[in-house]
Amino acid sequence: MSTTSRRYAALAGITAAAVAIGIAEPVAVLTGPRSAPLVAVGGVVVDAVPEPLKQFAIDVFGTADKIALLTGTALLLGGFAALLGMLAIRRLALGLAGIAALGAVGVAAALTRSGADVFDALPSLVGGGLGALVLWLFIAGPFELDPWPWTPPAAPGSASTPPAPPAGPAGRPVSPAGPVDRPVSPAGRPVPVTPAAPVATVDPESRRRFLTGTGVLLGTAVVAGLGGRWLAGRRGVSAARDAIRLPAPVAPAPAVPAGADLSLAQLAPYVSPNSGFYRIDTALVVPQVDPDTWRLRIHGRVGTERTYSYADLLARPLVERYVTLACVSNEVGGDLIGNARWLGVPLRELLDEVQPEEDADQVVGRSADGWTCGTPTAALRDGRDALLAIGMNGEPLPVEHGFPVRMVVPGLYGYVSACKWVTELELTRFADFDAYWVPRGWSAQGPIKTQSRIDAPRRRNRLTAGPVTVAGVAWAQHRGISRVEVRVDGGPWQEAELAPTVSVDTWVQWSWRWDATPGEHQLQVRATDATGETQTERTQSVAPDGATGWHTVPVNVRS
Repeated sequence: MSTTSRRYAALAGITAAAVAIGIAEPVAVLTGPRSAPLVAVGGVVVDAVPEPLKQFAIDVFGTADKIALLTGTALLLGGFAALLGMLAIRRLALGLAGIAALGAVGVAAALTRSGADVFDALPSLVGGGLGALVLWLFIAGPFELDPWPWTPPAAPGSASTPPAPPAGPAGRPVSPAGPVDRPVSPAGRPVPVTPAAPVATVDPESRRRFLTGTGVLLGTAVVAGLGGRWLAGRRGVSAARDAIRLPAPVAPAPAVPAGADLSLAQLAPYVSPNSGFYRIDTALVVPQVDPDTWRLRIHGRVGTERTYSYADLLARPLVERYVTLACVSNEVGGDLIGNARWLGVPLRELLDEVQPEEDADQVVGRSADGWTCGTPTAALRDGRDALLAIGMNGEPLPVEHGFPVRMVVPGLYGYVSACKWVTELELTRFADFDAYWVPRGWSAQGPIKTQSRIDAPRRRNRLTAGPVTVAGVAWAQHRGISRVEVRVDGGPWQEAELAPTVSVDTWVQWSWRWDATPGEHQLQVRATDATGETQTERTQSVAPDGATGWHTVPVNVRS
């Protein structure tokens, strides 16, 4: 097979895969966006990849990790499709079998997702069938590349003389490769030659037909894919969310005290805007949950099972609280943390109504997409402001942050408490059930550790000698921060000034005035919580229950 033939075959395979994926998207509008092959397979990858690789993706791509995963999956699929095309030009059955295998993977991935039904297989079946048809069209059908053979002339006296190629200048025969001269001996007599094997090239008209077909089908695939994504968005719940008017809380959040936000450049604001609030979860496609049909079932080891509707929650007395949430994947000095004003129903009240059994030490929250987290029952009933939240910073929850309802629990990392799109709370025991992250190597219970961060100056900032304001945030939710200290180049610790804060459930801003001297320096920070525990110097990665260490920032000071 020539290099040119391999290239065309690879393009045929890529076109077939693009059509399969693109056409599956509008079909998935009918069956649900999670049934689209790329999303379904991506979801399985999220669940199956080793934790170090998953953490690497978060470290490198941050909140864009899902886009990176889908892009990487698409590129790998494109490479595999190119190989299928090159196999198909040798033996069509092999290429078709490969397309069928890809379709089967999509079907299996869609059907094994939580809450799937038989119709979720439809996008992969339709896409796979059309992909196989496209591959046939280019390998053995109407768009197949036709060879244009040219055979060099036979030597005089040979048994058969093939047709002469077209003549060029001076009567010399011409092939696609250029003019050919017959060899002669020094005496001028023709030298016998062995007839050459035919040389096949691509017929120009066939090439145009092939490239036109791939262009049209690739364009169709792109339009279908983007159109399907657009239609899926139109069928979402944004309109239902916009129509909601949240009732006023019976217990409003305390006012943010003056000076809580130092309003310094590079320093994170005291209240994180919804648009900038971090998002880390396993959902490649944001679940679209209609508030009119949403239900929360509380069951398991309870005296009385209960089910609540969204209207039931709106009719209850609501409370509003500022709570800082943090992801367990947040590295020392990382930004996977944010503070917001949450509106909701105290979870303690709902649990009291179902009467948990005495040995029910875990509440398993289940999301609409099947994700689970296990929260200590005691943390939901010990008086902290654990909420079944419906509002965030004065508006209904953003869809990507759990609309219509999510859990918010101060003092616990999100992987054990912050269930978005929650539809079920099951009272059980830690000994009986492991939530999503526990079998993957994370601790069953995840209390937030005392941490601090330097926001200003940033790493490798070039500063001018003289007074410099060093500032950042510190947090120890449900305990509070009592002291923050800063030091330069391993010298003595200097106490920073703490800004006022709403409660122990939020982070606190801090600042320290430094008389900077010329040269390279290292700034370090540590915090002490209200129980007297000081942030440890010992460096630990995020697994299995959160990172530890002192945030260190190198800076350069010019004279």
